[in-house]
Amino acid sequence: MTGTARTPSLRIDVFTIFPAMVEGFCAHSLLGRARSEGAVDLRCHDIRDHAVDTHRTVDDAPFGGGAGMLMRPEPIFDAVEAADPPRPLLLLGPGGDRFDQSMAVRLAAAGGFSLLCGRYEGVDHRVREHLVDHEVSVGDVVLAGGEVAACLVIEAVTRLVPGVMGNAFSPITESFGDAGLLEEPQWTRPAEYRGWEVPEVLRSGDHSRIEAWRLGQALARTVARRPDLIEARGGLNEGEKRLLEATDPVSYPSPFGP
Repeated sequence: MTGTARTPSLRIDVFTIFPAMVEGFCAHSLLGRARSEGAVDLRCHDIRDHAVDTHRTVDDAPFGGGAGMLMRPEPIFDAVEAADPPRPLLLLGPGGDRFDQSMAVRLAAAGGFSLLCGRYEGVDHRVREHLVDHEVSVGDVVLAGGEVAACLVIEAVTRLVPGVMGNAFSPITESFGDAGLLEEPQWTRPAEYRGWEVPEVLRSGDHSRIEAWRLGQALARTVARRPDLIEARGGLNEGEKRLLEATDPVSYPSPFGP
């Protein structure tokens, strides 16, 4: 551990049959640094350690027939009860409430939470009814298991823990931040590359002009791509409307069609 150890701001427990997948992802970059500096206490629990037979079996065929296998309740209940993890305990699955930035903010402030990664065709329904507190989905997609979704949630939440990110202003201005807008386009050196130049305003040194340009671009991008975000923040005020009318939007690749 580098630096002075501190009491973790956030504890996250993950229950999975592939703990190495989560551990590997969370050992690098910002997540790895947050763990090594003691800002986050991440604990991965192998559900197979609580299997009921010598073959460490955690799945079985569903009653009534049907495709695939389901995770049995016994090893899941035993794994969770042995760990006494922080609550809420969230089951990751496509049928849950959509995970978004506002949920990430709430979890970052909670002091701790836990994630249960399903596999196969899902989990025995008694896990949903009597063990987990909530079910969360990372999007309208079906994955082979919850480990990738767990890594997404962990990264989104961990970067909001105080002291983890170097620039405290980033969570405010980035997409889905406190401003409620998509982030504006950004450039770095060189100022000219293959004939494509960085906008003059960003090289002007005029900070008030730059901030107005950035806000105008964020407004234009959000109106074009995510009008629901504009509606959620109560629409545009008169100043934002005037700024949007004066903005020449930067081009973006066209989104996929239906």
